[in-house]
Amino acid sequence: MIVGLSLILQIAAAGDSLPRVTLADVLRRSARLDPQYVTARGEVDNAVWSRRAAWYAIVTPQVRLAGDLAQFSTPTFVLGADQPQGRSVTARAEAFYEVFSGGRKFAELSGSRALLTAAEALEVRERFDAELRAESDYYQVLADQELTRVAGERVRRAREQLGVARARVISGAAVSTDSLQLLLELNRARVAELRQVAALRVARLQLGRRIGMDGPVDATPLGDARAPELTISLGDAVAQAAQSGPTAVAARAAEDAAEALVKAQRGSYLPNLTLGATTATYDTRFFPDATSRTSLIFSATLPIWNGGQREVLMSQARVTREIARATRLDAERAVARDVTETYEGYTTARATTQLAEEAVLVARENYRVQDTRYRAGATTILDLIEAQIRLTEAEAEFVQSRYATRLALGRFEAQLGRRLFNDGARQ
Repeated sequence: MIVGLSLILQIAAAGDSLPRVTLADVLRRSARLDPQYVTARGEVDNAVWSRRAAWYAIVTPQVRLAGDLAQFSTPTFVLGADQPQGRSVTARAEAFYEVFSGGRKFAELSGSRALLTAAEALEVRERFDAELRAESDYYQVLADQELTRVAGERVRRAREQLGVARARVISGAAVSTDSLQLLLELNRARVAELRQVAALRVARLQLGRRIGMDGPVDATPLGDARAPELTISLGDAVAQAAQSGPTAVAARAAEDAAEALVKAQRGSYLPNLTLGATTATYDTRFFPDATSRTSLIFSATLPIWNGGQREVLMSQARVTREIARATRLDAERAVARDVTETYEGYTTARATTQLAEEAVLVARENYRVQDTRYRAGATTILDLIEAQIRLTEAEAEFVQSRYATRLALGRFEAQLGRRLFNDGARQ
């Protein structure tokens, strides 16, 4: 018992000296460190540059600078020299612009816009998922803190009951098995407390890892852990999720991108018209300036056959479009089911919390009555121990249901892609 009490005191003292963070701090810091969210954020950056490149391909030509140095085994006539030379130096500036590409450029622009929309929607979903994981770790610390207190209360009650039982055994009002039963209950309570203390230590380390700190971190208690009542109906929630929910938006954007890919591949069957200009300077030394030539080039290309590679790409594009369409239809059908699940899950969890709170009051009163009756010799030790266990279980279920309800709210908000309550309501 001395070892267990010493460990409890050490954990409590460590908790007082640990750095503490608020829920807002955890949400802000964890998003920057979560690998899945960082990946989604990077995909948005890539999509932004892809869209810029699509615009550049439409409004700007391709420009290239080049230079050649040729060393000949025998003197050769070169431009800019009056007699055969041993080497030739050429400098060129080239610019080309595709006047017509079969609609490929505009199809790529449309596809890049759709990919950017999909990346942004997926980034929103990953941000909510990352915040939900951070909330889970934060609430786990708070729940383990309260569960440790519950376990400590169980030990305190068992120790107090053991003192009463021993006094009653000495006075002859009870048999010796009463004190043995309570000693067994005290040992069980101490074991449960030690396990809960260990769980709290692990939870603090996990919270520190979540926000990028080396070592355990404590969570600042919430002002009110009760979850608020939803201000949106189930029908409105389903409609909003279908319209602007990240999953539905990403699925629609992916289908648009696949459709744009098909249009771009169709352009490979049309002629390609290119306008270009080239200027070149020739000499036998670096920075040539002996002779210059400028040319204006207009080329037309009609692809006929490239060994079936064009047809393969077209088939792949059509298959990708069909997959994207099936994914979008499935996502739209799943909206009602998924939103209803999270909506009803939150509503049920909130009601469960209220019932769990009532159960604590009932269990506490039952324990008080059984304790009073045992002291008066009107009940057995087994009834008292059962009341003690039921009280501990009711308190633990109440703690767990409160934080489970807040996590259920986070899952529902992730389906909508927006927060329903301001930071003050969530703290």
